[in-house]
Amino acid sequence: MRKQLLATALCLAATATGCGATVERAQDAKPSSSVTLTNCGRQVTYDKVPERVVTNDVGITELMFALGLEDRMAGFAMPDDKGDLRDVPWKDGYDKVTWLSKDQLTKENVLDARADLVFAGWNYGFREDGGFTPDGLKKLGIASYILTESCHNGRGKSARGIMPPLDALYADLTNLGRLFGVQKRAAALIAGFKKQIADVRAKAPQGSGRPSVFLYDSGQDTPFTAGRYAAPEQIITEAGGVNVMHDLADSWTTVGWESVVQRNPDVIVICDYGDVSAEQKKKFLLSYPPLRNVAAVAHRRIISLDYADLVESPRNPSAIARLGAYLRTVPAGR
Repeated sequence: MRKQLLATALCLAATATGCGATVERAQDAKPSSSVTLTNCGRQVTYDKVPERVVTNDVGITELMFALGLEDRMAGFAMPDDKGDLRDVPWKDGYDKVTWLSKDQLTKENVLDARADLVFAGWNYGFREDGGFTPDGLKKLGIASYILTESCHNGRGKSARGIMPPLDALYADLTNLGRLFGVQKRAAALIAGFKKQIADVRAKAPQGSGRPSVFLYDSGQDTPFTAGRYAAPEQIITEAGGVNVMHDLADSWTTVGWESVVQRNPDVIVICDYGDVSAEQKKKFLLSYPPLRNVAAVAHRRIISLDYADLVESPRNPSAIARLGAYLRTVPAGR
């Protein structure tokens, strides 16, 4: 099933380059004037089509690959704990583009790569600590684009997210399509993703039959989870569930275990990445005494999805399909 879903995602990602559609070549994109985009609520003008883009993290990198823009890339940075990259729809992109760093981007490796644009996000590369910010890069003559899922929203010093997560995905694909002159390819991807998601939604439980879901990223003293502006919010919703942390006006954030116990999720989704394996995270959840009577733990309804499924990325629709299939196995009344 996983290989079949990946094959479907590959066909969707290749809509403009395979599957019988007209090819748009990114290298032919030569707009006669500058392009102005809305990014994180601000108007940003780009004077030329970037030719040496550097990206930070897997979801951001795969947005470029899904649009066929690897020839416009000078490299990417990401830790090597984000899953097996040999069996993903964009394997060719990883084979072609230089892996610059297994840590976050720095000014030094961006300059070494002679980057003319950095595509990253707040807490996905951009950070005030050390001055690796769009403003700091601008002083070096390097343009930036900020992942929309990560935009600061003004609800606190670090709160992130300004629109529903899938809208953020579509906004970034649309913006990148305009910037690189591959609008048709971006539109085809978005249309394919929306159809794939609609097909899952049509089969999903409705009303009171929707199971409640808690996203567990990491943490034992306090869990790191997803509020309503992180990708899992709509992955869970479109799959037929309800995110128990929907009321948090943030993307990725920390909560207390008491709030998880109080909300008593029917299902727990583990974000699989990092030094602690999904199996180790599951063992912790099943053995942690305060969670003993939580429905998801009592009935051992715990499923793992890859990190790249759960951050803004072109893998989100296939993650919705896989989670949707699982949630349909949860019995009514739970």
